[in-house]
Amino acid sequence: MSAPVTPSAKGVVRIDGASTHGWQVRVYRGGKTLSRLFSDARYGGPDGAFAAAVAARDAMEAEAPPPPPPARRLFSRNRLNQTGVTGISRTVKRDARGRPHEVYSVTWSPSPGRSRSTSYSIRRWGEDTAFRLACQKRWAEMRAIHGERYPVASFLDLYRQKAAVDARAEARSAAWEAERESTRKRPGPRPERR
Repeated sequence: MSAPVTPSAKGVVRIDGASTHGWQVRVYRGGKTLSRLFSDARYGGPDGAFAAAVAARDAMEAEAPPPPPPARRLFSRNRLNQTGVTGISRTVKRDARGRPHEVYSVTWSPSPGRSRSTSYSIRRWGEDTAFRLACQKRWAEMRAIHGERYPVASFLDLYRQKAAVDARAEARSAAWEAERESTRKRPGPRPERR
């Protein structure tokens, strides 16, 4: 003989304790738990209590609609990014003939789980113009997605970030070169041979 089939529904669980038998409904809204127990004895058995519990759950959910999904997260910094602008990178792409070309690649995510990208050729536009076009595209897409939540007022603010990154990289390179020069072994007097 097989065990009886227990009905199931989202947010409705069976409670069978020492003195409590029934179906409990739980609905979560706005950080609060709405809960109610439907006793078998009051509703004419487990089936009647289950039907009442499901109806009550539907009414609770209708009264308190689900909260809107949380706002999408904004990433403003990435320490590994060499351009200084999140979503813009300098990469190498291959053309139809397989020849490599340096480009500024722009990526953005119009909706969760979906990403888009485009690129601007450094050979075609030149270093500065390609980066400016990439900043302009990134800014326009981020404004379209996030609206006023996107904290950058103009694409020129993104464009200026690269100058700061380039200056820091130049300073690091100069410091590294100076340190290398100072630690380089200098020829001294040769030890005497015996």
